[in-house]
Amino acid sequence: MSKWQMKPLGDLCVIERGGSPRPIDEYITDDPNGVNWIKIGDTTESMYITATKEKIIPEGIKKSRYVKKGDFILSNSMSFGRPYILDIDGCIHDGWLVIRDNDELFDKRFLYYFLGSPVIYEKFKSMAVGGVVNNLNIDMVKKVSVPILSLSEQRKIADELDKVTKIIDYRKQQLSKLDELVKARFVEMFGDIKTGTYKFQICKLGDVAKVGSSHRVFTTDFVEDGVPFYRGTEIGELANGIIPENPYRITKEHYDRLACDETKPKVGDLLMPSICNKGQIWMVDTEEPFYYKDGRVLCISPDRKLFNCKYLEQFMREKTLVEYPKLGSGSTFAEFKIFLLKDIDVLIPPIELQNEFADFVKQTEKSKLSIQQSLEKLETLKKSLMQQYFG
Repeated sequence: MSKWQMKPLGDLCVIERGGSPRPIDEYITDDPNGVNWIKIGDTTESMYITATKEKIIPEGIKKSRYVKKGDFILSNSMSFGRPYILDIDGCIHDGWLVIRDNDELFDKRFLYYFLGSPVIYEKFKSMAVGGVVNNLNIDMVKKVSVPILSLSEQRKIADELDKVTKIIDYRKQQLSKLDELVKARFVEMFGDIKTGTYKFQICKLGDVAKVGSSHRVFTTDFVEDGVPFYRGTEIGELANGIIPENPYRITKEHYDRLACDETKPKVGDLLMPSICNKGQIWMVDTEEPFYYKDGRVLCISPDRKLFNCKYLEQFMREKTLVEYPKLGSGSTFAEFKIFLLKDIDVLIPPIELQNEFADFVKQTEKSKLSIQQSLEKLETLKKSLMQQYFG
């Protein structure tokens, strides 16, 4: 960034914090013509915020911060430091900062990419203060130095990054559509898990599969080099086709002692985090040794005579999405227990139909793999361009 002249953002823009009318429930309205109430939950992967889930009555404007289409906002808590461009008017709560470029010095897209770059995120991260949730304040953001370029130069950089971003978004849409295709095919062949409308017999999971977990492993057992040890986080990554980069590890000798019985998963077994709120089911697809955290990762070993494991993986992905919201929160979070999993209803179609579905899924996964590889190359290119432009 030293190749450009830099100035503090606070010298160039007006930065103000949002505000929340209280009690907020008295200001929320069902009127579709109400004022847009822009919250962190209204964000998407896009650089724009285009709609809100809630509206407030006009009286709430006086106790909040009114923003206009084209304004630039920055989250100052939770996903702090994340920038967005508004495509709507409305009010922002106190989790947002609005950055107004009254002299129109910036192409909003350029500012979005700059403030969203890794180097600036790390700067925000180092400046953020607070307790459980770190926060940015106005003075911190004012001190962030931004490059002074002509609008034509800014637009050239933004256009280049836009091109790559649009292709990345398209690849993500392709992956999403393939996932939806698999779900639609499942409903067509077997019934709708969401409504419990099935075409074939059901029974309890515990009657047709072994459901359990592992032996206890203590933090003092971890070593720098050894057999991978997966927690719920890593299982979630594996379920999404991501190889965990830096898992905990245990010695091969310790693994051999632990995995000498049925706690060792076999290829085709299903592993899931106990907090399975996103359908993160991983069908074991490797003979390479690994172990997993007791209680927080659960193992389902189905009867292979009754199930094609690929079919059951898809069934459990959808089933856990339906069942997890029903779980009561015993303390601070809800989680599946072994006895709860055993009591889940599972659908047992004819094995021939399961095999047909599994073949369809495998073909779809080949297409997804090709798209995912392209996506990874594009994301690497985008990071390289961000590094080139912003340091």
